[in-house]
Amino acid sequence: MTVIDTRYPAAATENPAGGVSAALEPGIHEQDLAAERLVAARAAYTTRFVAGQAAQQPFGYRLRSGGGVVPRAGDVVLARVLEIGQHKRLESPVSRKALLFPGQEILVAYGHRYAPDQFLAHVPSSLEPCDLVAGGGLASSVREAHARVDEATRIEPIGLLCDGDGVVTLRDRAPLQLVPAGTEVVGAPPVFAVLGSSMNSGKSTTAACLVNGLTNAGLTVSAGKVTGTGAGNDVNLFRDAGAARVIDFTDFGYPTTFQTDYAEVCRLLSSTVSVLAGDGPDAIVLEIADGIFQGETARLLRDPLFHRLVGSTLFAAQDALGALAGSRILRESGVDVAAISGVVTASPLAAAEAAGEVPERIIGTFDLCADETASGLLAECGR
Repeated sequence: MTVIDTRYPAAATENPAGGVSAALEPGIHEQDLAAERLVAARAAYTTRFVAGQAAQQPFGYRLRSGGGVVPRAGDVVLARVLEIGQHKRLESPVSRKALLFPGQEILVAYGHRYAPDQFLAHVPSSLEPCDLVAGGGLASSVREAHARVDEATRIEPIGLLCDGDGVVTLRDRAPLQLVPAGTEVVGAPPVFAVLGSSMNSGKSTTAACLVNGLTNAGLTVSAGKVTGTGAGNDVNLFRDAGAARVIDFTDFGYPTTFQTDYAEVCRLLSSTVSVLAGDGPDAIVLEIADGIFQGETARLLRDPLFHRLVGSTLFAAQDALGALAGSRILRESGVDVAAISGVVTASPLAAAEAAGEVPERIIGTFDLCADETASGLLAECGR
């Protein structure tokens, strides 16, 4: 999909730095980006589709810079590493964690970040030095940080990546497109959603173990991650568990879903189910990122769309109190909870505490890998 950039429209003119540039607004200029420099830049996981196309055809790109440039979420930027902090590695397009060094040039995407265990960060209003707030390749400005994390790795944006149509965005090069608003998904198999009390409550592992258990039962399972921050860890985990197909929001061109218009979040949910259902699997397992108090997640739980598409949920909790609160909140929202799992089940004592307080079954995360357990949950999904 090619999108014409209309933020800084103007006719072409001569670029003093060489090549052709647009006659842009005052304080904004462009210069040609040498193919060798573009290819040599370390591309991040979030920019993998852009980097893949650039590797095949690295000519015709430019860098847009200047004080008048206002980046937006999803814009691709060439940046220089200034100082190493919390994120010491950059996840590559093939999900390799490459060690970063000061002075290196990296290709990342602007995006907002919501991570209670790390950073709250927002896209800055200029190409000022900012932060690498996620190893998957997210440029942003930290507003708040957890007390236990290091200061963010600092980067210096050099310029937004441009081609003949304007600023290159992740949506331009994404392999999947959102279904139109209001599209009804038909023919979908049973859909499980895995939610959690917070970050690091065991959602991804719970989802992967359910995928593995259903696969062990001889079923074809597809998996997706609807919301979150772009990274390859969970996608690869679902593949390792046996999922026949795995997609996430980055395949639709989103570096992160935080601060995304809610109507687009709904379209992401519908689109993910629609794409995965198109392959005809026996079941679909979805992960919904962060905790159930996170803005987009909280709204989804109350949305009729979620209730139409999702047959049942598993809730991952860190402790017994989280299990109790999550159970109550989901039931009050009308969401069916098939079982409680996650980090709480790593402690027999904590699991016993939870079992005494919630009506749902407590199932050990790795017990979900048993075909009898997983197929039993499938039989109940949507009843």
